[in-house]
Amino acid sequence: MSRRRTLALPSWLPVDAYILALIGTVVLAALLPARGAAADVAGGASTGAVALLFFLYGARLSTAEALDGLKHWRLHLTVLACTFLIFPLLGLASGGLVPYVLTPELQAGFLFLCLVPSTIQSSIAFTSIARGNVPAAICAGSFSSLTGILLTPLLAALLLGSTGGGFSADSLLKIVLQLLVPFLAGQFLRRWVGGFLTRHKKVLGLVDRGSILLVVYTAFSEGMVAGIWHQVTPARLGGLLAAEAVLLAVMLALTWYGARRLGFGREDRIAIQFAGSKKSLAAGLPMASVLFGAHASLAVLPLMLFHQMQLMVCAVIAKRRSRDPEPESARNREDAGSVPVPDPAVTVTS
Repeated sequence: MSRRRTLALPSWLPVDAYILALIGTVVLAALLPARGAAADVAGGASTGAVALLFFLYGARLSTAEALDGLKHWRLHLTVLACTFLIFPLLGLASGGLVPYVLTPELQAGFLFLCLVPSTIQSSIAFTSIARGNVPAAICAGSFSSLTGILLTPLLAALLLGSTGGGFSADSLLKIVLQLLVPFLAGQFLRRWVGGFLTRHKKVLGLVDRGSILLVVYTAFSEGMVAGIWHQVTPARLGGLLAAEAVLLAVMLALTWYGARRLGFGREDRIAIQFAGSKKSLAAGLPMASVLFGAHASLAVLPLMLFHQMQLMVCAVIAKRRSRDPEPESARNREDAGSVPVPDPAVTVTS
């Protein structure tokens, strides 16, 4: 099994190269933000990049695997409950941090973070590294993303109200056209393009990462041009990081020990923990740009920070889980060659 290469600074805290690229993109947007016509070009390119990203998601997902995964409905309902019930409740509780720890704008972004669907790619990669139930992680992440395309805007309209920049049928239509339609197109064309994507998965992994970096650059450029970042003081930023660390710790503990109380085995608990405790930057950024409008750059700051935090923490957890004694069921599946193991070096991007 191939392992994701990480930079150890120190050895117990791996720094993913993609995280460094994200940080570098934010710095670039701060120093050289896109303005005027360049901003229009960057915005159009990022919209197209996200559509391409979701097309590739759909083309990579095996329909047979997804249908087979429906048999494990208890696991998927558990992940969905964590993503769209427990997370939002914790997000609402963060209202008590205003104005002492978070500003109203940062709290709105924190709540939006809690409404975003789970990741697909990083959930699969970390589940694979930890020797968990990979097909379940594929299906759980996919179901969460599909559900989130419709449920996240509706929850944002209900819980954020006017803070989220308003909500309309036009906003929902834009999200569906940008995310759901490309995904369904990828599913439809999978039989013709699936082989090509499999042969060029490393190159397409760079496309995945580049798409997210482009969206991040566009959002943060808009924030720099609008002068929004002057509202975030070091103290507020520290408070936001502390709140997100608590949020992540609570969800990691709840998904692991809660899944055990529900009677799930080790492999399923690993899939539940990684799929139920994380949030998708790829899905959240385009949704935020529609829901928050001109304030999207500040609204996605909590999601950006949480994304980086979850990758670093889950990389440590997955590495430790990989050293657990290998379950007999995992050895049997590996011998049979029935579990496709994705390349974590390519898939930790969402």
